[in-house]
Amino acid sequence: MSTVLKLGGRVATETVRGALARLDGEVVVVHGAGPQITAELERRGIVPVFVRGRRVTTAAVLEVVRESLEAVNAQLCAAIGPRAVALRGDEIGLSARRVDELGLVGEPEPSAPAAVLAALAAGLVPVVTPLARGPLNVNADEAAAALAVGLGAERLLFVSDVPGVLLDGAVALVLPADEAEAGLESGRFEGGIVPKLMAAVSAARGGVRATIGTTEVPA
Repeated sequence: MSTVLKLGGRVATETVRGALARLDGEVVVVHGAGPQITAELERRGIVPVFVRGRRVTTAAVLEVVRESLEAVNAQLCAAIGPRAVALRGDEIGLSARRVDELGLVGEPEPSAPAAVLAALAAGLVPVVTPLARGPLNVNADEAAAALAVGLGAERLLFVSDVPGVLLDGAVALVLPADEAEAGLESGRFEGGIVPKLMAAVSAARGGVRATIGTTEVPA
């Protein structure tokens, strides 16, 4: 069994060992650094620019993104131990289509980088930063989904500070992809769950079992 484990920046180092202990087989870790990026942008006085609600990535913003991701990556590798292998997504060939109106931003495409495959074959745990060739800044949830589909993973597991997808005030145990997609289109879901749900739907459509917390999103 192979699993892509997506960790949010808020929970990355606190949960990775416990999450790995519960998983069997090969595991690839993809992580974000959202809180760290936001804090560093504020510290440097870089004012965010948005186009239709999506953040524009300039060269200065990309520098902050890279530094923040690498800091979280190092913390994760230390927490995992000697089996961890730090991999920078743009250097290992993560693929993405550039979104010109957003600057140095890309929409990830399924890929199976040789460095990830080699690490798995050696019994190691690849820990991947969500940057694509270019380099391009990519959403970490979308990167995890694209990598899971590209690798032919059996499962994509999102671990964050939310227990799952809320429906009518309760966490849904199962949310079929069609229902999730309809809810996204109607605006039923809001906030940070939206990119996770979009990525889960994409993974499910690509044949990967996707789970957000305790919510399973079958195709």
